[in-house]
Amino acid sequence: MLPAAGIHGLISHFAAFAQAPLSPNITSRPIKQTAAAFAQQKPVGIHPSRSTHIARSSIPKSLRAMPICIIVEAEIKEDRMEEFVDMIEKNAIGSRAEPGCIRFDVLQAEDAPNKFFFYEIYRNSDDISHHKEQPHYLAWVAFKESGGTISSISKKASGKFLT
Repeated sequence: MLPAAGIHGLISHFAAFAQAPLSPNITSRPIKQTAAAFAQQKPVGIHPSRSTHIARSSIPKSLRAMPICIIVEAEIKEDRMEEFVDMIEKNAIGSRAEPGCIRFDVLQAEDAPNKFFFYEIYRNSDDISHHKEQPHYLAWVAFKESGGTISSISKKASGKFLT
């Protein structure tokens, strides 16, 4: 089995970089670095507010608009599981049909069959507001209010590197 660095070297974008002609700013291409050398480098990110190395105009507009991710961890009461599975499937299908929803995944924990994770990605906050007005989302709210969950924790995050 190849180490991760070896696998990365086989991917087309890496091969294109490795074969590109050197420029005045690039005098060599060290493939391996020690952890200490890597830690001393200044980070280069794609988020315009954090990167001092990349001009905002050089970043494609599609990468400048960071989507909003919602990650929900919900523990469902065992006697409400059948009702929950039916409701969350309808919620996922309805959410995926919304124009601003990029992704809506429902995951079930392997070690706790009544624990679920929802991974949702929306283009922007307006799309989240729209989502929260939809009947399929309101069914989730009603399920929680009726005591169907043991716990439900939601976190909001900005998308950085998404596939």
